[in-house]
Amino acid sequence: MNPLHDRDAPLITLLRVGRVFAPEALDATDILIADGRIAALGRDLAIPDGWPVRFIHAPELTAVPAFIDQHVHVTGGGGEGGCGTRCPEIAAHEIASMGIGTVVGVLGTDSISRSPADLLAKVRGIRAEGIAAYMYTGAYRVPPPTLTGDVQRDLAWIPEVIGLGELAISDHRSSQPSHEEIARVVSDVRVGAMLADKRGICHFHLGDGKRGLEPLRRLLEDTEIPADQVIPTHVNRHRALLEEAADYALRFDASIDVTAFDEAGDDGLSGFDAVSRLLERGVPVERITMSSDCNGSLPEFDAHGAYLGMRVARNTALIADWQRLVHENVLPLESALGLVAGNVARVLGLHVHKGRLAVGFDADIALLDHDLQPQQTFVAGKCVYRTG
Repeated sequence: MNPLHDRDAPLITLLRVGRVFAPEALDATDILIADGRIAALGRDLAIPDGWPVRFIHAPELTAVPAFIDQHVHVTGGGGEGGCGTRCPEIAAHEIASMGIGTVVGVLGTDSISRSPADLLAKVRGIRAEGIAAYMYTGAYRVPPPTLTGDVQRDLAWIPEVIGLGELAISDHRSSQPSHEEIARVVSDVRVGAMLADKRGICHFHLGDGKRGLEPLRRLLEDTEIPADQVIPTHVNRHRALLEEAADYALRFDASIDVTAFDEAGDDGLSGFDAVSRLLERGVPVERITMSSDCNGSLPEFDAHGAYLGMRVARNTALIADWQRLVHENVLPLESALGLVAGNVARVLGLHVHKGRLAVGFDADIALLDHDLQPQQTFVAGKCVYRTG
């Protein structure tokens, strides 16, 4: 049986594991799942005779909240070197095999051959295969491309749209938006999100340009926009930018997103190194998230901005960097889980039903082995990945 099509399973599942981290360690080994949500947690939970229950015994595995990846080029990124450099779409099994239960789809440089409509179709296709999926409207450029012709309408009327992104700043590929343009777009997102009862974040792509985070600092200094409305990503692109990001997070009590690069380059930092440095600088772990940028392009340019070549990002580095943070005792498991689950859910406004293992929350669960490698992934109580 293909786990991604596990739709004929009973409505009730009793999952019995070795340990449960919610993210804090619980005195529980049983998770009762009903109608896609967690109904109970405990030990030796009893089920009445005759109930249609599926029992899953995995005493050697640890249950944690399924991971949330807030930056995925689900339709493929790239295109900076012409049509032959468009990156491929991601498959649902590639997502689930990393313990990821929720993704947020994003457009990047190319919003011409790929559109918000393409992105929405792919997001709905991923949902049909059992993965929780959302999207940002917009792309690198301003004015942002939208589904309805208006950012506020996209947020108000399209359930899958939870914000705007990835709007590019401090990058030669951006549309070089002015302070006024950035403020207008962010305020439009804020109002549209309020009308839709969503968090409505603006997910900002940071390039390696000399302005760094200055556009966002000015936004927060000169307007009434709250810091949790804007999330800068790729802040570990180079060391000076990471130091600036640490100052930004501390000054504004803001959240920042670290990218788990496959190869960090000469001046960049891996996700592991970046999180370690931010913690050393005193940035609270609750203000740090990690994402993969997977299926996006990793282009190389010369000093004049001419295209040299590219690679395709994968989500394997996200899990590897996260595991290393725990294995090397940079963070305990319960704190590290925030980087890829609870913190992300809060940033995205999904924290009322995702990012924790608790009664009433979505039954999005990753089962990890002793090495913290995902062995099974459940989304809304359905098994979407299983090894072997």
